[in-house]
Amino acid sequence: MISCATASADDQAIRERGEQIYRQACLKCHGEMGVGNEEFYPDPLVGDASIGELSKLIAETMPEEDPETCVAADAEAVALYIHHAFYSDAAQVRNRPPSIRLARLTAEQLRQSLAALYGAFDDPPWLEEKRGVKGVYYDGKNQSQKHQKIDRIDPVLNFDFGRESPGEGINANEFTIAWYGSLFVDATGRYEIIARSSCAFTMDFGHHDRELFNNHVQSEGRTEFRQTLNLTGGHAYPFEIKFYQRKRKTEQPPASFSLSWIAPGSIEEIIPHRNLIPEKSPPVFALQTKLPPDDRSYGYERGTAVSRQWDDSTTQAAIEFSQFAINELWPSYARRHRNDKNENRDQLRGFLSELVETAFRAPLTPQQRTRYVDQQVDQTPDDAEAIKRVCLIALKSPWFLYPTLDHEQPVSHRTANRLAFVLHDSLPSDRWLRDLVRKNKLTTDPELTQAAWRMVNDFRTQAKTRAFLYEWFDLAHADDLTKNNELFPGFDESIVADLRKSFDAFLHAVVWSETSDFRQLLQADWTFTNDRLARFYGDTWKPADDPANVDPPADVDPPEGVDPPADEKAEQDTRSDNNVLRRSVSDSKKRIGALNHPLLMADLAYHEQTSPIHRGVFLYRKILGRVLRPPNAAFSPLNPDLHPKLTTRQRVELQTDEVSCQVCHSKINPLGFALENFDPVGRFRESEKEITINATGSYITRLGQEVTFTGPRELADFLASSEDTHRAFVDSCFEHFAKQPINAYGPGTLDRLTKSFQDSGFNIRELLVAIAVTVASQARDTADSQS
Repeated sequence: MISCATASADDQAIRERGEQIYRQACLKCHGEMGVGNEEFYPDPLVGDASIGELSKLIAETMPEEDPETCVAADAEAVALYIHHAFYSDAAQVRNRPPSIRLARLTAEQLRQSLAALYGAFDDPPWLEEKRGVKGVYYDGKNQSQKHQKIDRIDPVLNFDFGRESPGEGINANEFTIAWYGSLFVDATGRYEIIARSSCAFTMDFGHHDRELFNNHVQSEGRTEFRQTLNLTGGHAYPFEIKFYQRKRKTEQPPASFSLSWIAPGSIEEIIPHRNLIPEKSPPVFALQTKLPPDDRSYGYERGTAVSRQWDDSTTQAAIEFSQFAINELWPSYARRHRNDKNENRDQLRGFLSELVETAFRAPLTPQQRTRYVDQQVDQTPDDAEAIKRVCLIALKSPWFLYPTLDHEQPVSHRTANRLAFVLHDSLPSDRWLRDLVRKNKLTTDPELTQAAWRMVNDFRTQAKTRAFLYEWFDLAHADDLTKNNELFPGFDESIVADLRKSFDAFLHAVVWSETSDFRQLLQADWTFTNDRLARFYGDTWKPADDPANVDPPADVDPPEGVDPPADEKAEQDTRSDNNVLRRSVSDSKKRIGALNHPLLMADLAYHEQTSPIHRGVFLYRKILGRVLRPPNAAFSPLNPDLHPKLTTRQRVELQTDEVSCQVCHSKINPLGFALENFDPVGRFRESEKEITINATGSYITRLGQEVTFTGPRELADFLASSEDTHRAFVDSCFEHFAKQPINAYGPGTLDRLTKSFQDSGFNIRELLVAIAVTVASQARDTADSQS
């Protein structure tokens, strides 16, 4: 006790001396409490360097006009003072405690909330593991049970029957095929759907009354049909295709049909097996209104800016939704309630009350019911006009656009709201969840945990998790990956598209495996590959022999006693390098999870050379969660032609060897150098310019400990075991899902969640549940303390 008290007193004395030196030598440039000075140093003096790192930096560079005046014990005293007073994370939280900010819906939350509001009037979607499309084949044009010859699951839709029969017992000159299924979309964006057919066909999409293509009366000479749609990630869109080969008096044309798409940032391809579900999901609403981008200055999307553009776009979104409410939701509701009493248009009032209650995430007060429902119905005899008025006034209301304005609601309403908000970016619309709310069964942590686990196993959580991992690996906006074709022949848009699918499949396999082990993201010695990738990247990208390693497993029902040529072709198509990915062979030296996936390595490289700086910044900021101050000035890398004998590492060391550069590059470069074995397209190399790659590197932890490593495997093993990495992942994950700073939920929240993450065996799904329960319980406890 005496030694501790003495040490504390000594630290206090040193800090007091450090404050005196700071005021004499540093205050002019850095301002009171390090807030900055517009004339000299405008940025706040904050960061996460250790006291030792700060002391070394001060001794070498401060004050700028005469660094030698503050060295040794003086530099240590100033470092101790500023670290404690305002520089460190703990000091920042102490001086300016973060708070939960009022925020509107982000663009993605608006899309998801409207999709949930629409879905609240139908059966909830389910998580389907089977893949493919259900195909029912009929002999002739009569689609009766008598004429049905084949009922099977087709892997993809890419058929060229020619003038042959599609199967036994079917006349080649006259047959009908009905394909049913759902298109699963794992990322929000613009998709171009492309159907090619030599025969008459129709296709509805999203709802049985929404016609995407109509070529029932075959257009002369036209075989290609395109439609572009905004689709919301995490949803399965039902579709039905009717394909007709009709008997003709003239020469019979060959029969063929294919369904392709161009996904965001990709190229045209047959819609892959993994995105097709052989069941028709409930109808889905996908907002087509263009929404302005959200603020991303804090590293995650926040609904903080309110502009004329945002106001106009939400108005257009409300009008768009109202048309679907008029055309689809209200007719369906009226049919289900046709036997209910309908005095004073009670059925319409019931429909609108349910719609508004779901949108507001709470029961309506008498005043709200009067304003948002009764007044609107009373003012017009036209049901459609009444629905439009209600949609517009309700979906523009703060009770819909600001989801956390619920502090006066019962506990279960608040907690359900937070669970849906965190895990689905949405509102609580699923019937089972609303049943728990009505029964007030979402008040305790065990009840919240049980509900959160059910919500994690949902397409919407899968989509949000995918988006988070793309952000964490800094690939969310990696749209243009091109390289010098002379230096890297074959690295084209097809390779890039395959790499995206490989990266997707790897993330999905890790997160949704039984262990959901975060460390595999950084340490796995396998990935997903196909023939084209294996040809380009070599032996370590060859598929493993186990057929169970197909992603996803080919859960395809065999034709019942039928093996037609068309089925063989479809099977070949799904197993081509364009459509099916398989788990690769293992290689612990050349593969470290997603860290060295070629998609990431190519993105963190120049057109012709690697970039250890980009790779080092990525590792320092994203993976390790550390702070770097902005560079003093933009610069271009040294031209390799001016130093033809130098390796990339040597050129970087030459360019960044000045003391002012080393402030940051002493942290950046040693991390990036450890990945120099991977060239600008992500291929492994042992040498550059006939010089053996020097892949040694180092890192100083938040606690001031220096760690050294050689090559990608040692780097990966260190990152997977590093406390800094664990905290960075938990912090980033929390902010992505909660859209609020983690310290706003208590200064110990990051420590608690990081420890539980470690104790769980680094289970990512358990972390998602813990985050959701943390946010929900805070809403419960805060409101309880105010009541």
